[in-house]
Amino acid sequence: MENFTPYTALSGGLLIGLSASIMLLFNGRITGISGMLTGLLTPIKGEWFWRLSFLLGMIAGAIIFITFFPESFVPRKNFPSILLILAGFLVGFGTRLGNGCTSGHGICGIARFSLRSIIATIVFMLSGGVSVFIIRHLLGITL
Repeated sequence: MENFTPYTALSGGLLIGLSASIMLLFNGRITGISGMLTGLLTPIKGEWFWRLSFLLGMIAGAIIFITFFPESFVPRKNFPSILLILAGFLVGFGTRLGNGCTSGHGICGIARFSLRSIIATIVFMLSGGVSVFIIRHLLGITL
């Protein structure tokens, strides 16, 4: 772990937890990003604006962070583009297959002691570990 930054990781985790708590408290909704995006693509009356606002807020937050802390964002270099495209496809496929993403299952679902979310998060983590092993050790691709 050559780039471990405990303070920024803790700050990010606290902000994610806070936003999930505010969403549940004030909107009665689970903060699952894939569900929000799906709701934008298949709009339901009265659901569109808050979904768009949350997603635009995430994008604005990232832009603000990169603007004030540009040294914290280092784009991936020398990594095969086809693997990045494949990874994006597999993440999208996995969120549909798992009926949610890591934010919905891993943060909100585990907090609610949902067995389905606990199992989904274990599968997410194992899949990530297997992917890293394959990419680094079997394919020999390093950062």
